[in-house]
Amino acid sequence: MSPAFSHGFAPGDRVRVKDDWPEARGRCHIRTPHYLRGRHGRVERVLGSFPNPEDLAFGRPAPARPLYHVLFDQPPIWSEGEAGDSLLVEIFEHWLEPAPKPVKEAA
Repeated sequence: MSPAFSHGFAPGDRVRVKDDWPEARGRCHIRTPHYLRGRHGRVERVLGSFPNPEDLAFGRPAPARPLYHVLFDQPPIWSEGEAGDSLLVEIFEHWLEPAPKPVKEAA
């Protein structure tokens, strides 16, 4: 773990999983579930920085990247469950971006 690495997100931050499909561009190893790409969640916890498993899988140098617990509402993901059901997933920072702020409607 690298204590000097600056984490870009903090608990409570709203994030969006990048809607990226590197497997369509060639051979790769991805640790981010496809069903979460493009989905919005909330950072629950910063877990620390760890070597990037997407590089380790191919024996490449693996820089340490921040890893987060991200909480998602379950019903929008699988169209099942009840309000309050959730899904907690570990996601590396390079797969996350700040979620757009909701647009307020004029009264």
